[in-house]
Amino acid sequence: MERICVFCGASPGARPSYREVTAELARLLAGDGIGVVYGGGGVGLMGALADAVIEAGGEVTGVIPRALVDREIAHPDVIDMRVVGSMHERKALMADLSDAFIALPGGVGTMEELFEVYTWAQLGLPRKPCGLLNVDGYYDGIEDFLTHAVTERFLRDEHRELLMIEREPVALLERIREFQPDRAVPKWIDREET
Repeated sequence: MERICVFCGASPGARPSYREVTAELARLLAGDGIGVVYGGGGVGLMGALADAVIEAGGEVTGVIPRALVDREIAHPDVIDMRVVGSMHERKALMADLSDAFIALPGGVGTMEELFEVYTWAQLGLPRKPCGLLNVDGYYDGIEDFLTHAVTERFLRDEHRELLMIEREPVALLERIREFQPDRAVPKWIDREET
């Protein structure tokens, strides 16, 4: 595993623990020689992530749309900053550069980025590990929703398990390292009924 894409907020959030866990994850990745691909911002958790990777001597690649360079304040110390034309280009390049994906706390943009690659994994296009770092229960609602989707038969158990959810960075990284892509399971439940 050469690079992991980290999705996270352009805001620092309400709790100091969000920033602390972001920095912890960054140090772990840098210490393991795993490069970080992220949204290129210099503020909020994005800025904290890049700062911690740089401080730990790691490799960081930012990908930011031109329209957001000023709004998300592109990180001035990220040497490998890729400025792209659109959000679609941003997500495509981040996915191409990465071997796995982790979402830290963030807003709807973070969720949209994560759920796109999670959907790709469900469809096997390609199947790369996806993780959710549930800091201080921030993503408990997402975890509950996915369980509900399985119960209501809109999501298979096998596909639910493709999104690895952990509360600690070390545990999540261990699961990502152990990930073995299986052949794609049919997406639909009761396909003969479709």
